[in-house]
Amino acid sequence: MTTPVRQTAAPFVSLTWTDDLTGRQGFLVVDRLVRGVCSGGLRMREGCTLEEVTGLARGMSLKEALHYDPRARYVPLGGAKGGIDCDPRDPQAYGLLVRYLRAVRPYVESCWTTGEDLGLTQDLVDRAAAEAGLVSSVQAVYPLLDDETTARARLADAFAVEVDGIGLDELAGGCGVAEAVLTALDRAGVPYTGTRVSLQGLGTMGGATARFLTRAGLSVVAVADVKGTIANPAGLDVEALLAARDGHGAVDRSVLRPGDRELPGDAWLSAEAEVLVPAAVSYAIGVEEQERIGARWIAEAANMPVLPEAEALLHARGVSVLPDVVVNSGTNAWWWWTLFGDIGADADEAFAYTRRAMRTLVELVLARAEADGGTPRAAAHAVAEERLTMIKERFGRHR
Repeated sequence: MTTPVRQTAAPFVSLTWTDDLTGRQGFLVVDRLVRGVCSGGLRMREGCTLEEVTGLARGMSLKEALHYDPRARYVPLGGAKGGIDCDPRDPQAYGLLVRYLRAVRPYVESCWTTGEDLGLTQDLVDRAAAEAGLVSSVQAVYPLLDDETTARARLADAFAVEVDGIGLDELAGGCGVAEAVLTALDRAGVPYTGTRVSLQGLGTMGGATARFLTRAGLSVVAVADVKGTIANPAGLDVEALLAARDGHGAVDRSVLRPGDRELPGDAWLSAEAEVLVPAAVSYAIGVEEQERIGARWIAEAANMPVLPEAEALLHARGVSVLPDVVVNSGTNAWWWWTLFGDIGADADEAFAYTRRAMRTLVELVLARAEADGGTPRAAAHAVAEERLTMIKERFGRHR
């Protein structure tokens, strides 16, 4: 499978760290700074590369900028990303995570705010950060807060909120993904009832997305995890699957119903569904994979799941790819809306704010794509670049 398109502008910081004990590598890329600070999660997966992290960091700059609202307390930060080349299930993974955070501690203390991403949970990141001697994984943003004590307490309270057994931090991102899908359906005049969804991944993002979409009336007909694909054309029992997940999003097959079928891992691609949600790994859909897709929309809940060559072919045959920089931006934005005080530690308020912000953004991007005759991704990037210019005019350029 080919690698993603390289960005043209060099990042502000790009480093590769090699662990003395295991020889494994970790990466940190700071694409840009805004007010001296950047934001981007830390992922852990076997095969993670510097090129991958560089692309993700650039995406974070765009993702942050898309949520710029000069009236809000939250001012978007610069973009960054961290990555560790290791299977998170490896017995050595946690120690490697701690040593990585110790190595990049000066960046976390001074400019890089980070959190969970693919392969890691926020609880694990927080525990490793404390062991590495850090106050918090987002401590670099504290000097920008009007009232640090109140803001930190508000975020801690928000992380303690659960809705039907799932944390608000996990649900916020899925709420955003679901709202992006619902906005696209509304624009096309497609009713929610009868619309079928196939997901790759039932972890933090995929699981929450599945819950919000089914509660809106859509039917999840296929879900893929590390064990394979679970499918049922009449619809899966999403709540039962969510309750049967392990810490990595794998579903205990003992909860499957008689009508549920176990299929190969890639069967989610060709499921009879109107909406496809890749919510697990990057680079999941290449030229060969896209040929199997019959869905009308692909909502990128994961980062960079559709390769550029595949997206061009999908666009040519009328498949709309709703880009990651828009679709999965709700998680990151929720952190900052809460910390800066645009919303409180309340689930209903968080969901309402997320839905309103995401619907406004997706409407803007899809309308621009329609007017320009291009892809939603091209439209999103154009909007982001315009807002980056506004941010630079307001706060100056930090490179």
